[in-house]
Amino acid sequence: MFANQPILARLIWLGLAVLTVIAAILARWQFAFVTMATLLLSLAPVVISKWADIKVPDSFVVGVVLFTGGTLFLGEVFDFYERYWWWDVAMHGSSAVALGLTGFLLIFMMFQGDRFAAPAFGVAAFSFCFAVTIGVGWEVFEFTMDQLLGLNMQKSGLDDTMSDLIVDALGAAVGATAGYLYLHGVERGGLTGLIDEFVRRNPRFFKRWRK
Repeated sequence: MFANQPILARLIWLGLAVLTVIAAILARWQFAFVTMATLLLSLAPVVISKWADIKVPDSFVVGVVLFTGGTLFLGEVFDFYERYWWWDVAMHGSSAVALGLTGFLLIFMMFQGDRFAAPAFGVAAFSFCFAVTIGVGWEVFEFTMDQLLGLNMQKSGLDDTMSDLIVDALGAAVGATAGYLYLHGVERGGLTGLIDEFVRRNPRFFKRWRK
């Protein structure tokens, strides 16, 4: 299952596993927990896709691994969120784009890949709302953790929350727009190419797909 994954993803997984062991030996438990959590979360999509018999494009796997590592490992262990003002923007924006694409694929499956039957604007609107809703849920989670456990996930409070939601909305719009263009026959690489690759790899979910 893991042997067929992109070499970059496998190297990152190996590095995280080694760091987890070293941290445990040195009794640096917080570091060990973060690296182990990063490893497990980045492996989750591969395990889930295998269980659901979904063929995920290599670029998506690499993207998930890099995003998880950037959010948990670099963001928390090396404090990139405080060192670089744009790090939080990059993480929220990339995740929102991915969620917009995910929302599009979910609703496109309901039409079994019939791009002529799927209303382009309606599907794009659903994709946008799907991504933004998850972004709002994450902000609620951050607020809850700060209130209950005394953490500082919201950083600067309201300013951090609103800037995250704005970035989430922009990223969701990018992902939804890619789905809209795909339904209009645009398959020129990039995000629309990624959608096309996923559709081609999973024909059983898109039985009515055609050019």
